[in-house]
Amino acid sequence: MGASMESSTPSGEMDYNIPKAADLDQVNLEADEKQDIAPAYKQDAFGNEEFAEVKYKVLKWWQCGLLMVAETVSLGVLSLPAAIATMGYVPSVIVLVGLGVITTYTGYIMGQMKLRFPQITTMADAAEIVAGKFGREFVGAGWSIFFIFIMASHLLTFTVAMNTITDHGTCTIVFGIVGMVISFVCTIPRTLEKMSWLSIVSFISIFSAVIITMIALGIERPGAGLTAITQTNLYNGFTAVTNIVFAFCSHGAFFGLMAELRNPRDFTKSLCLLQGLDMTLYLVAAVVIYRYAGADVTSPALGSTSSVVSKVAYGIALPTIVIAGVINGHVAIKYVYVRIFRGTDRMHKRDWVAISSWVGIAACMWVLAWIIASAIPVFSNLLSLITALFASWFSFGFPSILWFHMNKGVYFSSPRKIVLTIINLIIVGIACALCGMGLWVSGKAIHDNPSSASFSCANNA
Repeated sequence: MGASMESSTPSGEMDYNIPKAADLDQVNLEADEKQDIAPAYKQDAFGNEEFAEVKYKVLKWWQCGLLMVAETVSLGVLSLPAAIATMGYVPSVIVLVGLGVITTYTGYIMGQMKLRFPQITTMADAAEIVAGKFGREFVGAGWSIFFIFIMASHLLTFTVAMNTITDHGTCTIVFGIVGMVISFVCTIPRTLEKMSWLSIVSFISIFSAVIITMIALGIERPGAGLTAITQTNLYNGFTAVTNIVFAFCSHGAFFGLMAELRNPRDFTKSLCLLQGLDMTLYLVAAVVIYRYAGADVTSPALGSTSSVVSKVAYGIALPTIVIAGVINGHVAIKYVYVRIFRGTDRMHKRDWVAISSWVGIAACMWVLAWIIASAIPVFSNLLSLITALFASWFSFGFPSILWFHMNKGVYFSSPRKIVLTIINLIIVGIACALCGMGLWVSGKAIHDNPSSASFSCANNA
């Protein structure tokens, strides 16, 4: 009776290889998915690395997550208490949690896009799939500008920290050059795996600086407890919103980090590690620091403590200032390097051409970042302008556009799809609002705060 339940061949021999119905469904599903995946010659930017000298796809999920934490959580966390001082507790917490949830979802969309199109290593690659060569060049140019300005912001923050620690011990330009050289040296390794160990140092650095600041403010209580919220207006309120947005604008590097994962499907775990840590730290730091610093809290909040504590906190935060800029710089440098050598064996070589090319690209980008950091008088305002132009789209609008591309033709095929379609339309609308309003507030700030301190030795602390 048991044998009668099994299939047999015409010769009467048992055939144990007949697929089950579930297996057939899986085969059909995989066949359907392969129709949407790029051709074989563009399956992977780094290709087969079995015998490669330099191997890129070696990141574990927790290493990728720590790199994302180091890239995202830097001194920007210490600007959040000032946002609460402007907007108040409840609106600030709502905006902070809301943006955290949205950016978690948009990050997940990017992970799904990478699985569908393995050749993606940057936003420019994704834009090419959606809008062709024009999309690639347009988004690639904006993406590169954004990252160079992020690199420049870290060099500028380095000069502020050094001026604070040393009581303006030398010309600010000298501090800028020192920061540039340190950052350049740290970006010489070509693989992100080498960077992942620095990310641990970076997180310990910023976490320690935040804890020291909170303890010092709790003891000193410069705000004498909870201070009444001052009246705000649309301009000041939206400026505070842009500060919170900037704390979540790390999506530009996600594709580059995914490209070096050993298993790209692990990106979701890396994303959860990032968002869990940064949202917790943001909420605790913002609320506690504002609670004790009061409405006059500075941005960054390190300046709200005493002179001695401020110097100690800046000294401990120096690794974060450098490493977060280095990780962003590494992603930007690799974009140019891959663009030049993609599809060649030079990607995995350690010969003088490969090494000198990487070093040359890194040197050029860091010099350009230093020039920008030194030349632009109201850099923080201009950085807000660049954030409005690009971060609003890279972290919000563009991932939702990718969702619409992946779900073309099935937007209303089920109740679930209808809900997701509405959600992604809302996110695109949020990106438009952040871009438009962000341009207004940053433009007004630049207009109202003219300055002429380009390439100055003056103290900027």
